[in-house]
Amino acid sequence: MRRKWLWLGPGPVIGLLVASALVTAGCGQERAPVVPVAVRAPVKVARCLLKFRDERAGVVARARLERDIARYMSSRPGRIVYGALDLVSGVRVGQGEHEHDLITASGAKVDILAALLSRKAGRLGEGERDLATRMITESDNSAADALWSRVGAGGGMSEFYRRIGLRETTPGPSKFWGGTTTSPADRIRLLKVLIKGGRGLTAADRRTVLGLMERVQRDQAWGVSAAARAGDRVALKNGWTPRPFIHNTWAVTSYGRVAGPGRDLLLSVQTDRQPGEGTGIQTIEGIARRIGARLDDLSPTITRPCPTNPTA
Repeated sequence: MRRKWLWLGPGPVIGLLVASALVTAGCGQERAPVVPVAVRAPVKVARCLLKFRDERAGVVARARLERDIARYMSSRPGRIVYGALDLVSGVRVGQGEHEHDLITASGAKVDILAALLSRKAGRLGEGERDLATRMITESDNSAADALWSRVGAGGGMSEFYRRIGLRETTPGPSKFWGGTTTSPADRIRLLKVLIKGGRGLTAADRRTVLGLMERVQRDQAWGVSAAARAGDRVALKNGWTPRPFIHNTWAVTSYGRVAGPGRDLLLSVQTDRQPGEGTGIQTIEGIARRIGARLDDLSPTITRPCPTNPTA
């Protein structure tokens, strides 16, 4: 290899040493490059777990909740009945849910709209749509009067109830739609028809009714909405009316759907012989709040590891 001398300083010795160093570096064997070794990330193995419904614990929790609600109801005035069904878990709770001599008052307005949509195959005129909106979202009584006559009043409503399977609901007499009597069980049946379909109501009809029930004005959104968690969707209709011929008491009712992650709760609470509207509302919300807070306890699960040697 040809040597090259470089002058890097005042003396030849320094230049010679530097040149020698350059020769050594240039002529020696090349060092192998450092190659990084690929390190595999630790593999995360998912643990196999199985969930089972704890039927026994669910029965115990339901019995405890019903006892607690019965104790609460015994401390409240008037007559109170309720029913609840969670469509996700299938859990039911209730007390007096088949008693059907309590009036629903403005709760019957949903029935009127559903019957009208069924009768007219969903084809409502602009005026009818406006009446329907005011009847549900504002609980407008004049709008209910107009649409009650268009569905054939009590006769038309009786036929509608038979068709959709509401055997515990009787329309009010003559023009008095607010005198319609019903049961919590029938209110839940009506909600199931609105959610699941069938019985002459199209998907568009059902969206119309439930959509309006979700838009009731704020001062009328009390009642079963007390069962809702943050973020749950609520569709409801309430009824309230003085009963001057029954010791100046009130009938106050609320029914609806409370839906969110892990639940689709249908709930109806009816009261009668209440000393005032406010008392009835407090009672309804007390029951709804207890059910909403403890609903998950009614369908508990047990988690167990998968078998290590499953058999075919």
